[in-house]
Amino acid sequence: QVQLVESGGGLVQAGGSLRLSCAASGTISNIDRMGWHRRAPGKQRELVASITRGGTINYADSAKGRFTISRDNAKNTVHLQMDSLKPEDTAVYYCAAASRATPWAYSYWGQGTQVTVSS
Repeated sequence: QVQLVESGGGLVQAGGSLRLSCAASGTISNIDRMGWHRRAPGKQRELVASITRGGTINYADSAKGRFTISRDNAKNTVHLQMDSLKPEDTAVYYCAAASRATPWAYSYWGQGTQVTVSS
């Protein structure tokens, strides 16, 4: 099993920045891809950014140029640096991990951290 704990959410004004962190524990060797998802009020959950163990990164169009995902395999952490935040970035952000056996499916989820961007 893998446990994920997010931190770093909060309230920020539009144009500001936040850095989210996710610490993984448990059977870390099983983990391949890690990603940040978000669910805004009244909307479906969406993938914001992902990074594989080898460092391959993907961003949603809404995140390109503003968000940066990074990973420290030695510390079992993944971060999401969010700059130039907009009110539409307001959501609960979830860290998720996919196993090596099923890298296309996120099997492990954190509890989520609230990000609120005021206009």
